[in-house]
Amino acid sequence: MVGGLIATGCSTGDDGRKPDGKGDTSATAAPTKAPTATPTPTAFDFTPDPKRAPKTEAEARRLALAVVAGPDAWGPEFVKRTPYLSDPDYWPVLDETCSWETGSRPSTVLYSLTAYSEIPAAGGKGNLRVASTVTVHRTATDADWEMASTLEEALRCPDQRLRAGERISGLISIGNSFGRDGMYTAEDSLGERGFYERDDMKGKQQYGWTQSRIGQVTVAVVVKGAAGYSETATATTTGTVQPQANALVTMLHRVQEQLEVQS
Repeated sequence: MVGGLIATGCSTGDDGRKPDGKGDTSATAAPTKAPTATPTPTAFDFTPDPKRAPKTEAEARRLALAVVAGPDAWGPEFVKRTPYLSDPDYWPVLDETCSWETGSRPSTVLYSLTAYSEIPAAGGKGNLRVASTVTVHRTATDADWEMASTLEEALRCPDQRLRAGERISGLISIGNSFGRDGMYTAEDSLGERGFYERDDMKGKQQYGWTQSRIGQVTVAVVVKGAAGYSETATATTTGTVQPQANALVTMLHRVQEQLEVQS
């Protein structure tokens, strides 16, 4: 679900075509065409253009708005939640009691934006809530530190209070175990899996967070499960690609478009 695993599911791989087996079977027939090797995904290789790197809050805000994944990136059944975008000054902090509180945006962060989407409750299924976040740091090193601290948070607090009446438990944090050569869509990726509970919702549901980094930008997607959705059931809304992976890769492609060298 994380790192190379998500990227593998969304990268160039076996397209299902078989080698050409046609031809005359008589003794004078030409040799059968040799099978073509299946393309192997190549490791992520992208160098941002320093001239296009955001250096001010205004530049970072423009990039975040261009990158953040809305309902269209998640799938056709998703719509905007209300409110749709986070407050510009919003910055969550995990305190010593493992509760998320509103803190001050660090000086190393130029801008951060979260977009909230959902599939409304219908047909016996609950309200499936998702969100995507773009954070623009001053430097790639600052973004690296955010990735590291995210891994540490799950180790320190496997059970967390998101807000009043909403919590996650049994959280497991997983970094990319394949190294740079196993990354196909980003420089670094990590994931969190656990259980999601809400006071107005019966039982525990699946919870998943995935985060990736390209240069000074990190992008993250979260799915808070609901009744009627199994751990992989959200894949049914967009076919073979899970909405969580689809939204993440969409944002990673947009980051590259915003930072690539212009010809």
